[in-house]
Amino acid sequence: MAFPFLVGCGIQSLPQGKNSTEAALAEVSNQYKRRADLIPNLVNVVKGYAKHEQETLTAVTEARAKATAMNIDPSKVTPEQLAKYQQAQTGLSQALGRLMVVTEKYPDLKADQNFRDLQAQLEGTENRITIARQRYIESIKEFNNLVTVPPTSWTNSLMYHFEKMPQWDMTPEEKAQAEKAPEVKF
Repeated sequence: MAFPFLVGCGIQSLPQGKNSTEAALAEVSNQYKRRADLIPNLVNVVKGYAKHEQETLTAVTEARAKATAMNIDPSKVTPEQLAKYQQAQTGLSQALGRLMVVTEKYPDLKADQNFRDLQAQLEGTENRITIARQRYIESIKEFNNLVTVPPTSWTNSLMYHFEKMPQWDMTPEEKAQAEKAPEVKF
């Protein structure tokens, strides 16, 4: 006859609640780890694409500047001047050729899309962390209800002696920092 009483008194729900809360905290830590691993790698990928495109466009701009800066007076041309002029024009042709290869392979340059992808990943990662923290906060609330609300609180005081868990909070320094927008540097 005591069995039905034991089922509803918290003998199982208290340890299950504690386990759920610990698992929820582990998920918060997991999401922070994911962010710490993912974001620097994404930023490096974006930086790599941006650098490649910047180098290509810089080479074209510099070659164009050299080619257009050189003027030849046809009436006074020397073989050396003609060779320098042809070299400058060849440099521009080569730079444009590299740009054409890039634009053939990638009809539009990719850094812009990579920046948008990075923004989406940052937002998604922060959303995952927020959801994990929300679940942890809810899990703590549920556990604390088990510990403090009868009849499970009676079982807790007789058998387990679990204490209420502190709710998720930030230090004053973290709170001050959280009020500032995060900075992403390239």
